Amino acid sequence: MKKIVILTGAGVSAESGINTFRDANGLWEGHDVMEVASPIGWEQNQELVLDFYNKRRRQLKTVEPNSAHTALKKLEEKYDVHIITQNVDDLHERAGSKNVIHLHGELKKVRSTFDEDLILDWEEELNKGDFCEHNHQLRPHIVWFGEAVPMMENAMEVTSQADILIIIGTSMQVYPAAGLIHYAPEGIPIYFIDPKPAIEPKKNLKVFAEKASVGVPNVVSELLRE
Repeated sequence: MKKIVILTGAGVSAESGINTFRDANGLWEGHDVMEVASPIGWEQNQELVLDFYNKRRRQLKTVEPNSAHTALKKLEEKYDVHIITQNVDDLHERAGSKNVIHLHGELKKVRSTFDEDLILDWEEELNKGDFCEHNHQLRPHIVWFGEAVPMMENAMEVTSQADILIIIGTSMQVYPAAGLIHYAPEGIPIYFIDPKPAIEPKKNLKVFAEKASVGVPNVVSELLRE
């Protein structure tokens, strides 16, 4: 069974109504990203950071997977599918995808500020005074600016085993995630789906200048016909 590795970014979730990470002026819903997505921001104002992610968690409950998410699940009928996502939502899982690596963490998980390997499922509000078993504050399980990406090595290994690579809804300009394409075996088929693709077509690279809800079902249909 051929292995398909899929790299997804904000463009996949945006069509479900998930707010994209930041707008053109660098703000995330009125906040400087460093206020709500950095260790310094956490140190300076835990209440602000916790409130920000509580709002994200509440919003996540109001949205559903879209046709791009559900189409990717169909690929499992014929292929060994592994999704590597920069998104922190759980829409891939809710669509039924089995193998999902979250590079930037998960909104519905929290972790201990004492032991970073102590990670808990968390559906509701996270507030100051919510402690782990070691009596230390819990924080969002999100990879913030300046922090290491724990799942990166796993993602590199999976990408290096790909027979087909699909890139969806990401500019491939943000590192280290953007570097994953360089770990794919040379010459394998690559499909790039994005309304404004920042990449040129070449022999093994097909570019689909479409939004995810249109481009992904088309690519999936093509691959299932092969």
